[in-house]
Amino acid sequence: MSDFNDLREDATKQYEQSQAEYKPAAGTYSASPRASSRKMFGMTSLQRFIILVMLLLSTCMIGALCLFATGKIAF
Repeated sequence: MSDFNDLREDATKQYEQSQAEYKPAAGTYSASPRASSRKMFGMTSLQRFIILVMLLLSTCMIGALCLFATGKIAF
């Protein structure tokens, strides 16, 4: 049982030593307030959500039409 305690203590010491030796680089990146607005393709999250819902609905409709055209389902 003492072997496991020794392993835990060794792992804790190694972790603490690696954290003490860590020094961030001098030229670290700092995000500007504008970059943190999280706009993708110039759209807000609501606009992206609406686009994705429309894409999902069109995919479902095209899939249903293909199934109907091939006779796999009937309306």
